[in-house]
Parts: sequence; C-alpha cells; structure tokens
Amino acid sequence: MIHKTLLVALMCAAAAIAVAGPKNEKTAADALVSHIDTTVKPGDDFFLYANGRWFRENPIPASEQSNGLWQLIQDTINAQVRSICETSAGLTASKPGSNKRKIGDFFLSGMDSAALNSRGVEDLREEFTMIERIVDRAGVMKAAAHIHVVAGSPLFGFYIGQDDKNSSKNAVFVSQGGLSLPDRNYYFDTDARTVRIREKFVMHLQSMFAIMGYDIAHASAAASRVMALETSLARASRKREDTRDPLKNYTKLSFAALASSTPAIDWSAFMRGVGLKRVDTVIVGQPEFLTALDSLMTSLPVDDWKHYLKYNLVRSLARSLDDKAYLESFDFYSGAIRGVKEPKPRWKRVVEQSDNLLGELIGQVYVDEYLPRGTKKKLLEIGNAIKAVYADRIRGLDWMSGPTKEKALRKLSGIIMKVGYPDKWKDVRTMEISRASYARNVMNATRWAFNNMIAKYGKPVDRTEWGMQPQTYNAYYNPSNNEIVVPGCNIIVPGYERTMADDAILYSIIGGSTFGHEMTHGFDDQGCKYDMFGNLNNWWTTEDSARFAEKTKMIVKQYDDYVAVDSLHVNGELTQGENIADLGGVMMGFEAFRKTEQFRTNRLIGGVPPAQRFFLGYALAWMINERPEGIANQVKSNEHSPAKQRVIGPLANMPEFYEAFGVKKGDAMWRDESVRVKIW
Repeated sequence: MIHKTLLVALMCAAAAIAVAGPKNEKTAADALVSHIDTTVKPGDDFFLYANGRWFRENPIPASEQSNGLWQLIQDTINAQVRSICETSAGLTASKPGSNKRKIGDFFLSGMDSAALNSRGVEDLREEFTMIERIVDRAGVMKAAAHIHVVAGSPLFGFYIGQDDKNSSKNAVFVSQGGLSLPDRNYYFDTDARTVRIREKFVMHLQSMFAIMGYDIAHASAAASRVMALETSLARASRKREDTRDPLKNYTKLSFAALASSTPAIDWSAFMRGVGLKRVDTVIVGQPEFLTALDSLMTSLPVDDWKHYLKYNLVRSLARSLDDKAYLESFDFYSGAIRGVKEPKPRWKRVVEQSDNLLGELIGQVYVDEYLPRGTKKKLLEIGNAIKAVYADRIRGLDWMSGPTKEKALRKLSGIIMKVGYPDKWKDVRTMEISRASYARNVMNATRWAFNNMIAKYGKPVDRTEWGMQPQTYNAYYNPSNNEIVVPGCNIIVPGYERTMADDAILYSIIGGSTFGHEMTHGFDDQGCKYDMFGNLNNWWTTEDSARFAEKTKMIVKQYDDYVAVDSLHVNGELTQGENIADLGGVMMGFEAFRKTEQFRTNRLIGGVPPAQRFFLGYALAWMINERPEGIANQVKSNEHSPAKQRVIGPLANMPEFYEAFGVKKGDAMWRDESVRVKIW
C-alpha cells in the first residue's frame, strides 16, 4: 500500500535555502522568496503565489511530463546513480557475480545501442516461440505465469503479501488487472481526449504487432482482437474508487473453491508456472472479474490470447529493446497519454532502469557515498515530534468517544518508523547479470525479485523488510505492518548535502508531507479499518464510524468541486484517502513546528516569518508544473489529487494559514467555517 507522498520538496532546485541569517537579510538569496509570484494574491491561489515565478522561468523540458522539485531532485539522484553505475562499469578487475560487477554489466548492456538495434526483438524469441506453441487454456495460463515472472502482469494482478486479516501470515492474492491502458475509464469515457487515446491505442497495437513481424493485415486484425479482449476485461473491472474499501475487496477462498468457481482458468498450471506448490487458500479482490475472465477463456479463441500475451510481453519490455520498439511505446504511453514531447537521453533511461531493478545493490553504495551524517537521527526527531502532536490531537477530538480514542492511541503508539536505510540488505547472489543482453538482464532481475516474493509463501512475515530503497524519493505507510518507511534521500536539500535545512522547511515537508501524511494514512478511510497489529478489524464504535463518515463526505465534496484541467473535475471519492492524509499531515506538521526554537523566537529567514515560511515550504513540496495530458491521466487513474489541489485543498481548511497570509472572505480560497474540514 504504497502512497506517493513526495517529500520532494525538501529540495530546492534553483538556489540554496538560507539557514540562519540576520533578520534583515536580503530576500533575493532565499529560494522560497525567489519563487513567489507577487502578481497573485496568496488567498486566491497560494499554489501559484508560492511557485508561479519559478514556473515562468523554468518551462517543462521536452523530454518530461512535468517540471519542478520532483524532477529536479530526481535529476540529482539520477546523476548520483549514474556515477555509481559508470564507476562500477569501469572496474574491469571486479569479480564476476559481485555486486559492483552486476551494476556495471547491467548498465553497459543498456548503453550498447548498436547491439540493441541489431537484435530488434530477437531477445524475446524464446518467449514468442512458447506463446506460438499454445494450443489450449492450460498453455495460456502457463505462458501468462512466465510473463508474470519475467516481465508484466497479464490477465490479472497476482502477488504474495500479508493477509489483511492475519498480518503475521503471507498469503496469495489475485485481483482484477490485465489492462494496457491506465484505467478502465479509458475504454469507455466519451470525452474527446479519451476517444483520441483509444483510437491511437489501436494504431499503436498495429505498429507493435508489425514490429513483432506480423504483416499489415495480420497486425490490424490482431490489434482489433486485443482491443476487444481488453475492453471485456475493463467492463468486468470495478471502478478504481470502488476498490478502496479493503473489506469489500477481500474474499478468501480455498484453492479448490477458486478452481471450481472458475473451471476454464487452469489455476494449477499458473501456480506451477510461478513456482508455487500446495497453495491452500487464495484471497480474491474482485470475484466477479475472475468470473468474467473465466467466461472469456471459454468464448475467445486461443489465437486472441496469443496476440494479447505477445503484446503484454513486448509492452513490458519495450524500454530494454531496440529503438523502434522503445520509440513506438514512448509515442503512445508518454506522448499520447502524458503529453511528453521527446524521449529522455539513453543514459537517463538506463540509469532509471538500473535503479529500479538493481536498487538493492545501488542503495548500499548510495548510503556510504551520498547520505549526510545524522540523517536517521533528524528523521526520527521529526517523526517522534509528529507522533506526539498526533496523540494530543486524538485526545482532544470532540467527535470520537473514549473507547475508540484509547484504541486509536494504542495504534498510534505502535506505529513503527523505518527511516534512512535498512539494517539488513537482501541477498542478490542468485541474480544473473551479464553484458550479453539488456532485455535478458531486465528479465533476470525481474525474475529474481519475483522469486524473492514467491519464497515468502508459507514463511512468517519478515517485519524488518523494506519496500523501498534509500535513494527512492518517496515514502509509504503499510497498514499490515502499521509502519512508516521514509528513505534517507528525503533529507537532502541541494546546497545542504552535508547539513540540514531550517525547521520551517523540514517540518513542512518531512513533518507535514511525510510523517504527518503517512501517519494519517493509518486513520484514513482505508487505514482506519486496520487495528494496531495490522489486521482488518473494526475497532470503532458504530457512532464513531458514522461521525467519521460524515467528515469524509465533506472532504469528498470539497475536492469534487475542484476543476483539474479543461472541464475535468478531481474525483473526490477516489482521492479521499490521500486528501485526508494531506490535510492531517500539514496540520500535524504545523503543530509540531510551533514547538521548535525557530517558531518560538519568531526567527526570520529570508525576511519571512516562521508561519509564512512553513506554508511556503509546504507549497514548495508540490512545486510541480505538469502538462495538461498528464493532469488528465492522473485524474482518471490515480488516487492522488494534482499538485495544485494538494496545496490549496488542505490549506483552505486551516485557520492558521488564513491568519499567516491575511486570507479574508471574498478571496478565492476562503471557505466558510461551516464547510472547513477538520478530522484529526
């Protein structure tokens, strides 16, 4: 249950943020001030007020979907990872199979464009042959299992994870999935933007089949069949907002019951293919989806499944193939859907792929060479400060009863905070990497990660395991572990690589956008259904649940009213969990910041008083200028609101923000007290 919290804001891209200075220091030296667009009134649009000048001076690069702190920080991390990759590649005497040899060989295999272009899609010949030999439904499931292991996720979602109702046990999960477009909405919505994307998708399918060697007529027919197949899968899929309730998306079946309820799906062939033996039970997210898939298995010819599986394989691996396959995939998924104008340079694509698949190896080097001293200590300081504030807020709630408060406080106190980097690294000795084939390296690294997941089945849950690398600019709350994980790179601010930024920045970003946000996920519309031990368990009284539901309706209504792009509104139901977390996070961050020396002494930095600096820091966290296509895609397929609404939405509910910037009735962001949302 990973939530893209983006603590990105920590980093100021353009200029170093001044830490301590005289009260009358020049504001031009301070990035928070230099980003301000004074033509915008803060009470009308604080997102543009805080960031507008930076947006004007820094247009979106042609190779990117957006520009802002996220992109700038990712570029910083990419440069660091590139250095690690190139240094590893230059170690000619490194032992074959060693960590650095794996990093170097993987990187060089991806950088050899001549070899990649000479082979085309030939590196997938073994898989193509396997698919061509399919003659029955068992063969479809066997091939689908192989693709799950090495590349993508055809037919449905599948993974091994903690049983939601018994968090100490690893279970098998199957859920709806198998779609190539970002969400089921793309198969049915009738707005002009989505209709164009569907038309381009069919043309993209035709081009991909031609790249695989189909003649024109065969490619056109295959494209139509795959589009029809996926539309049927989409029709059987629940809307994304209807998958938010973990109780309604939990159906535990014995393996025998699963097999008998969907007789046309050869589950035994699939389980053997992914390396599982003696599966006793399976947790199904959406049983009606599997019923529809079972029917399609019977009604559709085997050739349709062959086309579908081939495309799924090539789509998943396009970045590791020749330029023709990569550019075709880029033109559709990055160009048509997200509005990106040109591809990233090869080195950046290979670095990102290296970090994605070899992150466990790269992370060990990253910790030694790039994390500043004191990272863990500062992160824990802020996390504990937020935790203390949260406890006070729970005790003071006027809508929650005493018994529920007591359980909420126990859950809060039990939250585990993993910060910086893991104390134990995974053993990757069995991962096979060479310089011979980039695509096979990607498949081998994916296979290692998949097998590492499969090996958990039947074993106790390892609660020390991390789901992110220290160089991953993100964070998450895992309800089954009741834990928050904050990778170390989130502490770094350009210009402060060996020190720390001031507390207004750290408490708005790490305190508010990170720890406060993630802790609130433990009590949002999904997290509130898990107890302190990470089990799905209703620990609320009926009355408290009803009062909480009324408050969440208010935040759904608030965000439903926001227009994200064109006439497309934010989906308040889908985004409510993240919106609740944003609101709770910034409130907790500000309350914790009040207790710091910087706030208590009214210390000015860049000529800005502490309260204003905190809110500017929060807006800096979401300083993201995104293409309209990207915003539209996010609204249709993502549980996070666009960046602008992640700033103005929470702040419009905070009287502290109104006071800091003199927001008055009549300003666009003003909300009457009767509709301001306050939950935690």
